[in-house]
Amino acid sequence: MVHSPTGDLLLTAAHCVSGDVSGVTFKPGYHDGIAPFGTWQVTAAVLADGWKSSSDQDLDFAFLKVAQPGSASLESLTGANQLGTNQGFSHTITLTGYPNGAEQPVVCTGTTTQSDAYQQRVACPGFPDGTSGGPWVVDQNPNTGTGTVIGAIGGYQTGGATPDVSYSAYFDDDIAQLYRSAIS
Repeated sequence: MVHSPTGDLLLTAAHCVSGDVSGVTFKPGYHDGIAPFGTWQVTAAVLADGWKSSSDQDLDFAFLKVAQPGSASLESLTGANQLGTNQGFSHTITLTGYPNGAEQPVVCTGTTTQSDAYQQRVACPGFPDGTSGGPWVVDQNPNTGTGTVIGAIGGYQTGGATPDVSYSAYFDDDIAQLYRSAIS
């Protein structure tokens, strides 16, 4: 979740979103077959033009809008991360992802570094296929689990070629502009 005025916005990697999203759902807090906040329907996807036209790895991020009939906003139930842009490349982050077929998320704390002009990386073992789109969170509140999201597994090699090093497109003015488009 990323904070938004309507409380319905998710952040993921653009390479996780393809074509029609009408059958895509989100189960926040999912573990061991339990979806404590229910199942939320994805109603729209917002991707950067440079990703849509050429799969630019520096624009490998997307916002998804979700809804659940008759419910309060998802953010009011789960809380949300703030979107952090132009934060620099060196941070201690908490990284969370759901490997393919897993019933629980994997979590790692690591230090980010600059990998390329618009790419960042972190060494976190155990992040195989399926963890793409997992948030890179700084200043995480231990009580709420929320903080400021400064990356998402994606970018270079769609997030990395090994399960031990993950990448993210750098969150700069491009994602800030995409966010403004997503909330308008």
